[in-house]
Amino acid sequence: MAICSVCFRHCSIPEGGLGFCGGRTARDGRVEAFNYGRITSLALDPIEKKPLARFHPGSMILSAGSFGCNLRCPFCQNYAISWSEEAKRLAETAETLTPEELVALAERTRPRGNIGIAFTYNEPLVGYEFVRDTAKLAKERGLVTALVTNGTASPEVLAELAPYIDAMNVDLKGFTDRYYKDVLGGDRAMTMAFIEEAVKTAHVELTTLIVPGENDSEAEMRELAGWVSGLANPDGASVPLHISRFFPRFHMTDRGATPVRTVYRLAEVAREYLEYVYTGNC
Repeated sequence: MAICSVCFRHCSIPEGGLGFCGGRTARDGRVEAFNYGRITSLALDPIEKKPLARFHPGSMILSAGSFGCNLRCPFCQNYAISWSEEAKRLAETAETLTPEELVALAERTRPRGNIGIAFTYNEPLVGYEFVRDTAKLAKERGLVTALVTNGTASPEVLAELAPYIDAMNVDLKGFTDRYYKDVLGGDRAMTMAFIEEAVKTAHVELTTLIVPGENDSEAEMRELAGWVSGLANPDGASVPLHISRFFPRFHMTDRGATPVRTVYRLAEVAREYLEYVYTGNC
């Protein structure tokens, strides 16, 4: 057995087995990334889709995803590569790329407006070694790097990545421990600590998906926005918040989409505290 130290779960992984996330395994008594270089999704996206609104706006970025996630959001939009049965099958069939190959592909797409690589789609931190190795090489080649993450990782993982990551969008999914623990299977304190450290070295933007009946109260948004207002990016600018509309999918189809008026109202509340607030999926 080997103990994984990526997140709060501290999975005990048997030799050749997988951790809770499905992306980490044990080999020769050591935990390593089972999903290292196994790419399930690859696309050249507008950087605003990450979403990053105030980091090289108007640019394109090569977005790469693998498989595995250490949360269990019942409404996951990328469940096919995160934690569904299909994700388990992809674990065996995903195309493998080396960091050198992915960086070379990013360089070839520069004429199409590409400025770098975004690690996204599944949870990239459960395979942080590939992110680290690729991002380091990308930086050497003059490419920017971005991370789209749930922020559920230890300070040690962030410390390994920080020198090589230029921007992050971190999901701050709500602002109650009940929601994080009972609905998402996560740890709010770990995510908040991750964000507090991330803003010291990278441009950070946050995203909150508003789920009806879960995290859609004005009171919760006031608490969340108030906390975010105490953060600042390395250039001194305030941290942008993206407030996004939920649509029923995967295991959460027991309620309708978030009313557009709710998203707009919560954005108004957030703007009482924050300089940059954006709405999404409306």
